[in-house]
Amino acid sequence: MKDSKQDKAEGTLDKVKGKVKEGYGKVTGDEETEAEGKNQNTKGHLEETKGKVKDTVKSGTK
Repeated sequence: MKDSKQDKAEGTLDKVKGKVKEGYGKVTGDEETEAEGKNQNTKGHLEETKGKVKDTVKSGTK
């Protein structure tokens, strides 16, 4: 299982990649790429949240 730092880092990376992809889709009028970017951005937010939850659980069990 990944640790919380790795989840948060992957989440941040997915958010950045998603925003870039979403922006590219908007500029080029490619709705599919724009939607993929939004989905990747959402995935990034979820991954970061998962990392934060792991931190909370970890600190609560000490």
